[in-house]
Amino acid sequence: MSETLLVTGASRGIGLATVHRFFYEANAVSDIVMVARASEDFDAAVSELRADSPHGTTIHQMACDMADREAVRAMAAEAFVLTGSIDLLVNNAGFTAPAPIHEIEWDDFERTIAVNLYAPFTLVQELLHLGNTFRFVLNVASTAGITGRAGWLTYSSSKAAVIAMSTVMKEELAIYGTRVACISPGRCATALRKQLAPDEDPSTIMQPEDVAEVVAMLASDSGRFVDSQNLVVRL
Repeated sequence: MSETLLVTGASRGIGLATVHRFFYEANAVSDIVMVARASEDFDAAVSELRADSPHGTTIHQMACDMADREAVRAMAAEAFVLTGSIDLLVNNAGFTAPAPIHEIEWDDFERTIAVNLYAPFTLVQELLHLGNTFRFVLNVASTAGITGRAGWLTYSSSKAAVIAMSTVMKEELAIYGTRVACISPGRCATALRKQLAPDEDPSTIMQPEDVAEVVAMLASDSGRFVDSQNLVVRL
């Protein structure tokens, strides 16, 4: 039976690496919905995939600002109508504007919470309201949500909330046969990490492809045997 995968934040980093992981290997995924803000990088990533589909996987591109709740709801409805079912969902999109507490702009705090917390909640809830039944939902949190760090107040707070939300989702969605997992990547060479640690050498830390391997494992049948409320993924 064919499946549809939807990945947010799919234009780069862990999101794009996850798309590549499912796209280039033989599996049950026949359709991949890539969601990200409109950008040249996003267009280029989609074009590259569509130019060479070794397993005939269809790529659907959807531009969406995940901070805009109504846009997220509309995107969810469009994806559901287009594919008929979202079987695998990877809530990966993230935002941060690191600053010490006395310099945090309220608009940045609101956007961080909107993208990192409200968007995955809204996407899951909206698809449930539409009658969608997931096989697997993965929420990407962060080790920063486990141990808060100076200068990362907004990001750490949002990711701590994602971890807690995932625990509840896991319990509530079990009645539909849905598996819910949450991962907290440590230092990973993404554009988001570059904002948090601009002086860090990206070659010395975990790569997005490493995290994508863990995502694929959790989504597989073997993932049923990994019983964790929040799986830490780090080098």
